[in-house]
Amino acid sequence: MGQPILIVDDEPAIADTLIYALRTEGFEPAWCDLGSRAITAVEASEPALVILDVGLPDLSGFEVCRRIRRFSEVPILFLTARDGEVDRVVGLELGADDYVTKPFSPREVTARVRTILRRTRPAPPPAGFRIDAAARKAHYAGRLLDLTRFEFDLLRTLVARPGRVFTRTELMETVWAGAEDTQERTVDTHVKTLRAKLRAAAPEADPIQTHRGVGYSVDGP
Repeated sequence: MGQPILIVDDEPAIADTLIYALRTEGFEPAWCDLGSRAITAVEASEPALVILDVGLPDLSGFEVCRRIRRFSEVPILFLTARDGEVDRVVGLELGADDYVTKPFSPREVTARVRTILRRTRPAPPPAGFRIDAAARKAHYAGRLLDLTRFEFDLLRTLVARPGRVFTRTELMETVWAGAEDTQERTVDTHVKTLRAKLRAAAPEADPIQTHRGVGYSVDGP
């Protein structure tokens, strides 16, 4: 089977065109017409990439992208009639990987999809880690970790991008989005407890690195 691609567009004619083009290229496309349904679909079974229309009837594509970014790094390709606006938004690191302006060539979209997938191919997980996002289980050094909700989301975020330094602000926005009464020291507290649990699994290891004045990272593979 090909890689699953989620198309989010409220115009059936556009969706049908993209489904045909993607299937022809060996992908496995699925379609939904509302932003809220797209968020649920990505949570339930993360696709390889999301093709996301900016002008949806319930939520804007920008808002859908923001909400998806709270729990997933799935690549996102915007479809839009507003070239200049999306250019600025993407430039401000909203979280999208690229955009295509309507009207577009289906062949161009599939080419962009392939380029994004090559560029964003996930790195192998750091040595010793095994993360099951769907089951919300994390293993380290062969042992199942007993993690709280926020500890799991923190570890999953760091492990998904080994070697990348996440600032405390980025971690707050990703892991604690929507949580009440949180401060940046919350990140430090959870890193401390997470480190203790990792050491309990592998006493000689210390995979979480502190970058003073910046944030945290996990050692690469």
